[in-house]
Amino acid sequence: MKRKQKKPLGPLSYVYLALVYLFLYLPIFMVIAYSFNTNDNNLVFEGFTLKWYGEMFRDDSLMASFWLTIKLALVSTIISVVLGTLATIGMHRYEFKLKKTLDGMLYIPIVIPELVIGIASLATFTFMNISMSFWTLVIAHVTFCVPFIVITLRARIADFDKSIEEAAMDLGANQLHTLKRVTIPMLMPGIISGALLSITLSLDDVIISYFVTGAGEMTLPIKVYGMARGKIATEVYALSSSMILCTILGYLVFIFASGKRNKKTVS
Repeated sequence: MKRKQKKPLGPLSYVYLALVYLFLYLPIFMVIAYSFNTNDNNLVFEGFTLKWYGEMFRDDSLMASFWLTIKLALVSTIISVVLGTLATIGMHRYEFKLKKTLDGMLYIPIVIPELVIGIASLATFTFMNISMSFWTLVIAHVTFCVPFIVITLRARIADFDKSIEEAAMDLGANQLHTLKRVTIPMLMPGIISGALLSITLSLDDVIISYFVTGAGEMTLPIKVYGMARGKIATEVYALSSSMILCTILGYLVFIFASGKRNKKTVS
């Protein structure tokens, strides 16, 4: 049976693709362009300068918010990955009462609006007489990150070959050693995907963080949201452009490493 040849794209198709990508990436290009603008009002692009990238590092409050956001994302992601991985493996291996109910409850933090989660987190911490601090931010972020990691890992573990674990145990490995040397490495692509998604969600969160942040602590999204009511400092555009560049470089490194690993597997 002959395979159908793909039809070449026509001129209108290229125009349509160009419009779609322009719609997606024009805001990003605008942020990068304004980070080099000599006019700090960002209303008109007057000229090219690198001044704001130096001013970015001299803005202590901006850098403090940035590093707080990075620290929060890393800590909450590590905790979420550990909890989400163990929960996924446990719910895949074992049968118990209310398993389907607990499985369905994982979707609740995803479908509930962030405003509700933020208010619920604030009410819970207030009822338990817990002062708002960095760790209340971590707990709140873990709450909405864990379900995304579980869902991501579930797709990976669905095709998991249990016979490999059984073979490892037949060769003398205990459950902990099998988990460390066999199960976790096979789930690693899903774990990495879930971790990247968790970091993205944590870095981007405004609403939930607004309700549970401590006094004197302000994450970068909350700081930028506060600036949006007046004038966003040009240093923010420079910092955003730097984050975009780091994200692109990280993605390229990941693609390059994945390609090399696939070549080694094939060979």
